[in-house]
Amino acid sequence: MSNHSEAPSPRKLPPTAYELQEGETFVPLTYGETLTEFTWKAVITGIILGIIFGAANTYLGLMAGLTISTSIPVAVLTVVTFRVFTAVGFQHSILESNISQTVGSASSSVASGVLFTIPALFIWGMNPAWGQITLLAMAGGLIGVLFMIPLRQYLIKREHGNLPYPEGMACAEVLVAAEGGGKQARGVFWGIGAGMLFQLITQGLKFVKPAWEVGLPFKASLAVKVNAPLLGVGYILGIRIATVMVAGGALSSLIVIPLINLWGQGLAEPVFPETEKLIRDMSSGEIWDRYIRYIGAGAVATAGVITLIKSIPTMVESFKLGLRQLTQRVGAVVAKVERTDDDLSFRTVALLLAFVLLALAVIPGLLGYLDSFVVRAIAALCIGIFAFFFVTVSSRIVGLVGVTSNPTSGMTIATLLGTSLVFYLMGWTDMMGKATALMVGTAVCIAASIAGDTSQDLKTGFILGATPYKQQIGELVGVITSAGFVCLVVIILDQGTPGGLGGEELPAPQAVLMKLVIDGVLDQSLPWALILIGVGIAGVAALFKIPTLAFAVGVYLPLSTMGAVFCGGLLRWYLGRNQDEVTKERRREKGVLFGSGLVGGGGLTGVVLAVWVVAGRQGEPIAGFAPDIPDWASMLLAAVTIALILGIMGYYAKQKDA
Repeated sequence: MSNHSEAPSPRKLPPTAYELQEGETFVPLTYGETLTEFTWKAVITGIILGIIFGAANTYLGLMAGLTISTSIPVAVLTVVTFRVFTAVGFQHSILESNISQTVGSASSSVASGVLFTIPALFIWGMNPAWGQITLLAMAGGLIGVLFMIPLRQYLIKREHGNLPYPEGMACAEVLVAAEGGGKQARGVFWGIGAGMLFQLITQGLKFVKPAWEVGLPFKASLAVKVNAPLLGVGYILGIRIATVMVAGGALSSLIVIPLINLWGQGLAEPVFPETEKLIRDMSSGEIWDRYIRYIGAGAVATAGVITLIKSIPTMVESFKLGLRQLTQRVGAVVAKVERTDDDLSFRTVALLLAFVLLALAVIPGLLGYLDSFVVRAIAALCIGIFAFFFVTVSSRIVGLVGVTSNPTSGMTIATLLGTSLVFYLMGWTDMMGKATALMVGTAVCIAASIAGDTSQDLKTGFILGATPYKQQIGELVGVITSAGFVCLVVIILDQGTPGGLGGEELPAPQAVLMKLVIDGVLDQSLPWALILIGVGIAGVAALFKIPTLAFAVGVYLPLSTMGAVFCGGLLRWYLGRNQDEVTKERRREKGVLFGSGLVGGGGLTGVVLAVWVVAGRQGEPIAGFAPDIPDWASMLLAAVTIALILGIMGYYAKQKDA
């Protein structure tokens, strides 16, 4: 065996890394080499990058109800950071870069799980302690990683060639390509700078209104948020999904709101859930808040369930195979294994799982506010059962369709429905019971989310020839170190944003949806007519084979949010039209990295501005004043700002590497 401490010479992944023909076997890239791997340099770099993108994803998720996969941006920034280390005399290997990416990417999955659920506690006015939600987030993340570990042998190794794990393969390609140069990292840095600048101008200095908006008859409106992260998200998603999402937003804003307005003109009493205002006296925003929100909730919940139902064959197969693999591991005879096949032992995994679940049951306050061991034990049991099932499902589904298409929201809704029903039957229907049910959903949501990320990371490691148990430890480190910062950002944004979580600036749509599910089951007080309208909308979308979840999210979120996403997707389509495949792919890749930078820079600036407010500067622009300009000039300035952000992103995407 050779012994290296520096990066190998540039090479390419073989065809067997992507698919296997009959009789072929895959040999990992660094097989037979001994390379530096789990080092303090790699771990600390991953932790720092994870904190940065975890905070940015937290802001994005609370604002828009969606997050982006951070694996590729983290991989790219790892390459850049390590090149700086190399310049000052510290060598590195490709496996060190992989560990850094593994640790760092865990943050986005933790953020997704937290954002889907925890903000509901703040919306209920409970203001949970930082330590409480941090420990809960850690527990969910640890459970997800640990349940996934015994599945690696089957899902990653034996199913190689059948399950592509797209993000995992993309990260492997980035790290291999980076051995020959890190030029693609420029886009992330330029994007971060642009995202910070424009977020400062729009949200900090308040020189530009937050949205370009035109009022139409019957309280309809057209609107686009002046928001760099959302424009970047649109470019990342592409024209197809962006169009579907904006179509959902247009349905709400241009059709449903005017219909509700016309229907309510002759009514002399408020319509539930509104108890004071008449519909004819309500603004477009108030109609959206009191009625469209519930229609959208019904649509999103139905879309999540539909996605889950479509996945049932895969779920059942995955669960059976995972259970079989798990029982085989229990009875397996310990033997010497190759470095590239060395997982954490089953005994270690089982002990850690037992410890986490026991801690959830024993520690008062960790699972809700009910001072009862029986309640906590039942809640911990629900977590163990639902997490075991959905981790197995999630780990396989992301192998087929990727992390971004993982129906985590549907899994969370199913968990909350099941847990809430148990709590309802037990009579635990007060606010303490609701909080406990939500925390069960939080742990399972994070577990399912992190299991998908772990699967992708282990795929990257399998391709490169990493040591599995070192990556698995890296995932655990990433969960533990990012959970506290993600939860801290949630608290800061709640305190530092006008209206708090659930307000106009940070509507926390996924968490509001989960709150509605729990309230609906335990209080039996949902406006079912509105919910059923949303169910019908999602059903019609599914009937016409429209991507149901994307369309339903568009119905649920304001058109201004979806409008910005659509503009980003439209730019990507425009840059790729009438271009050859090489040029089109280059522009897609460069634009996606720039868009990821916009998300990172804008999100971080949003967090910093929230800290500014928490520090006692509520409502004050950073410059100390905000210009007083006419509405027409403000609209023009907003349009110019949107065009400028898109222009910069498009200009960068079109540039050829020097």
